[in-house]
Amino acid sequence: MNLKSILVLTISTVVALPAYPCTRVLWENKKSDVIVGRNMDWAEDTMSNMWLLPRGISREGLTHENPLKWTSKYGSVIITAYDIGTADGLNEKGLTANLLYLTESKFPTRDPKIPGLAVSLWSQYYLDNFATVAEAVSYTEKNPFQVQTAGIQTAAGRREGTVHISLSDKTGDSAILEYIDGKVKIYHDKNFKVMTNSPPFDQQIAALSKYKGFGGTQKLPGTTDAADRFIRAAYYSNALPEPKDYREAVAGVLSVLRNVSQPFGTPDPVRPYISTTRWRTVADLTKGIYFYENVLSPNIVWVDFAKLNFAQGQPVQKIGLIKNYELIGDVSNKFAPAKPFQFLKPEAEPARNAQL
Repeated sequence: MNLKSILVLTISTVVALPAYPCTRVLWENKKSDVIVGRNMDWAEDTMSNMWLLPRGISREGLTHENPLKWTSKYGSVIITAYDIGTADGLNEKGLTANLLYLTESKFPTRDPKIPGLAVSLWSQYYLDNFATVAEAVSYTEKNPFQVQTAGIQTAAGRREGTVHISLSDKTGDSAILEYIDGKVKIYHDKNFKVMTNSPPFDQQIAALSKYKGFGGTQKLPGTTDAADRFIRAAYYSNALPEPKDYREAVAGVLSVLRNVSQPFGTPDPVRPYISTTRWRTVADLTKGIYFYENVLSPNIVWVDFAKLNFAQGQPVQKIGLIKNYELIGDVSNKFAPAKPFQFLKPEAEPARNAQL
């Protein structure tokens, strides 16, 4: 089997800002929709909520000089972390963005001649502006901007926003973007379907060929390290059977996510990407259905984009997820108007915030 063809499952999760570990998977086959699943692993509760963001919101990148500016073309449903940035989300055109922790990330030294973007807005920028991965990648290559990091203080200590991002669309296309040594690297291929944390993506792809099922001789690894989770996610997503119905298609992606989930335990401060799984999402890019599962709840909830109003002029809306374990099933009608949260600004900048 072609090496790239097994990377179709992208397992990832996270927000930009503090560092989030995780796994992301993309799955498609002849009988099912394009479905992307993702685990969010973190040392503490990420205090996440679900937000509905309509079209027509004016935003800026929050850098002190020459911030990137835009008005959202598309509405989206997102999951935040600490309500300071977009960790995960799906827009109305079927583009999804997932932020995951990457220790090796090194964002560029700020050059005010180039438009700047706070890492807290990285995912939201793509959800607001693009319908497909190809469109997003082409625009990024032709219109460079600088992502600037930030950090927050958590109960487990200070965490920097060293992250990378995955993009997927309902054609099954995928791209992974990483900042290594101050330069953005873009891995764009429809076969890049699995993503975790360290090491950088090119090294994870190279390592895959060492294992049975992918051309190598090594046995399937079993540790919680990100590199091992990458191999297992690729292996088990590749082994998923053709679903008999829609329920099996969603359940198949969830089964892979649960296989690479992190059990409750003491977090490792040296390796924050080895942390407890807190929640997971499954995004059906074809039908526009966005599932959410908190590990402390026995229930899965979802929103159906066909039932949501993203029209310009509609209010920002929210479903509170913090300790709201009684939610169950279709919660599309649970959104309520809410005061917009504020994205975290880059550090070493004058105090300045942007609202949704």
